Amino acid sequence: MMINADLRTISMMDWLENDLLMIISSCEIASSDASFRRYFRVNSEQTSYIVMDAPPEKENIEPFINVAKIFSASNINVPNIYQQNMEEGFLLLEDFGTECFLDKLNGHTANGLYKIACDELFKLQSQIDIKKITLPHYDEAFFERELVIFEDWFLHGLLDIEAPILLWDRVRRLLINSAVEQHVVCVHRDYHSRNLMSLNDDSVGVIDFQDAVVGPITYDLVSLLKDCYIAWPDSAVENWLFDYYQRLIQANLINCSLTDFKRWFDLMGMQRHLKAVGIFARLHIRDNKSMYLQDIPRTLGYIKAVCVKYPEFAEWGAYIEYQVLPKFEGYLLL
Repeated sequence: MMINADLRTISMMDWLENDLLMIISSCEIASSDASFRRYFRVNSEQTSYIVMDAPPEKENIEPFINVAKIFSASNINVPNIYQQNMEEGFLLLEDFGTECFLDKLNGHTANGLYKIACDELFKLQSQIDIKKITLPHYDEAFFERELVIFEDWFLHGLLDIEAPILLWDRVRRLLINSAVEQHVVCVHRDYHSRNLMSLNDDSVGVIDFQDAVVGPITYDLVSLLKDCYIAWPDSAVENWLFDYYQRLIQANLINCSLTDFKRWFDLMGMQRHLKAVGIFARLHIRDNKSMYLQDIPRTLGYIKAVCVKYPEFAEWGAYIEYQVLPKFEGYLLL
């Protein structure tokens, strides 16, 4: 089936057929993400490809190409880039198929799939030498900008409320201090079940890695185990966390106690989940992608659970429970 053409798809088809001399038998939308990028699946002579459409005025494809080279050099399974059109913002990519981990995860498959995901994550953290790559660094200013997304888009933009200034300042400082004291590694930055593709040989294909940075060692692990799109019992998360902690210890990638590692993991999760809630609100308000609103209750639930575990976050947990959640639930009823 051929898609309805807009100016971008006309340009894309012109590039494929006239510049690359491909014979396209079908073209359909494969997916869109939380940015301005779109992905198309095209078939040419019995071979399927993915075309990334990244409008140059809104998206830069150079980071994707750079990170793909970094990951591939360390045997992280990312799509091959067959052709590039830097001027118009198109990439012709290997097709990893249609089934992501989220499609396959259930109580019977979770242990096996998370083992595969953790194996690939360990390669990313242990085999990429951060001294030899050029990626942005998660620093205090970077974390501060991300936390402001929650305030600007969720509290102000969606709910039209203000966080208590002193409380919000204290929460941000606790989260940032915990993040910057961790050992740093290469961070995918969106390592979750929708960005891990299940391949025919029971391996994993890693996608959506263009925002990779150098940052805290727990960031990708909490993205995976406290996924905004699927939640697991605390006991399961604890087991997966412990196994991965042991692996990091044995590889001399960390030398902290399990208690400290869990605290890093929990607070890193709260930072990420606050940002995610802000992004979900922004997608609804700015980009008319309202389906992400359904993921906010789960994500706020993660935040509440961390606040229960640590007394220093009790006041923040009460604010989320008694002021933010009722306001959000009221918004959904409008």
